[in-house]
Amino acid sequence: MSRATVPSPDEPAILVDSVSKRFGRTLALDGVSFEVPHGQLFALLGPNGAGKTTLMHILCTILGPDSGTAQIAGFDVVRQPLAARSRLGIVFQEPSLDDRLTVSENLNLHGLVFGVPRALRRRRIAEMLDLVELADWASTPVRSLSSGMKRRLEIARALIHDSRIMLLDEPTVGLDAQTRERIWTYVRRLQAERQLTVLVTTHYIEEVETCDRVCIIDHGRVLAIDGPDALRRAHGQQMLRVTPTTPEIRDEILNSFPDRVTQHSDAHILLSADDAFVERFLSQYGTRIRALTNEVPSLETAFLSLTGRDLRDRGASARERTLAFGNRGGEHTR
Repeated sequence: MSRATVPSPDEPAILVDSVSKRFGRTLALDGVSFEVPHGQLFALLGPNGAGKTTLMHILCTILGPDSGTAQIAGFDVVRQPLAARSRLGIVFQEPSLDDRLTVSENLNLHGLVFGVPRALRRRRIAEMLDLVELADWASTPVRSLSSGMKRRLEIARALIHDSRIMLLDEPTVGLDAQTRERIWTYVRRLQAERQLTVLVTTHYIEEVETCDRVCIIDHGRVLAIDGPDALRRAHGQQMLRVTPTTPEIRDEILNSFPDRVTQHSDAHILLSADDAFVERFLSQYGTRIRALTNEVPSLETAFLSLTGRDLRDRGASARERTLAFGNRGGEHTR
């Protein structure tokens, strides 16, 4: 048998090797490569339009790459899509629950699709509902749940067939801060208790602080991969946050250091800095500023130094709208 048919125990949980994907003139992915070992919490961090969702659709076999290969637990997503999908639990960015069914009915339907035996299906439904604190809502129609509860249900559904690799595509978009933190509590608990491999996409920098590794991606290219601390050290910037005493002093500072200004408002100026610049700035403006904060390198400054500071909001492409509409049916995308 081939190596892909019977995966080696040494295979990474997820392997992406030189994957490229183009939509018309748009190069969505440009030779993306990385590996995710078993049991790791791995984040794809990038701004809107970076290519994160396109890559997730390739990994869960909705799309095929134009070139390169991707494997899930050693199974090629193009040549062995059914085997690859059977190892995955997937939470799509777009809602994919059937809101006409109850909470438990959604989980039961998913278990049926994946061929989970009846007795085992019942046990896992009860376990998952307890885990995400939805047991009291088991008989409630999904349309009655809040957005956060629906997300928790989607996470539970992804594990009914005992998957060991979970893909989460922007799982907290549109949720309030408290609910986002709760979702991440469930994800980290699941990852630890069930030895899951988790690949999550996000553009919320604070959400990846506790991930094992972070892959910063933009314009379809991998810019850096490392642990959060290593990324901070390698790419983060020291910043000087200044509050001038008068508008005139503010304008003088802006004119004196145009290459160091990263943000500014009527009240504050944010300057890229190092120890030598801090000393120079204080000698020149120390008596003419109201407040000064020396900010150490952060994951946010590492992200901004790699991806730039321009806001890149964009509408969904025609292809993305078609995929999102198709996903609303839920199980048929599996």
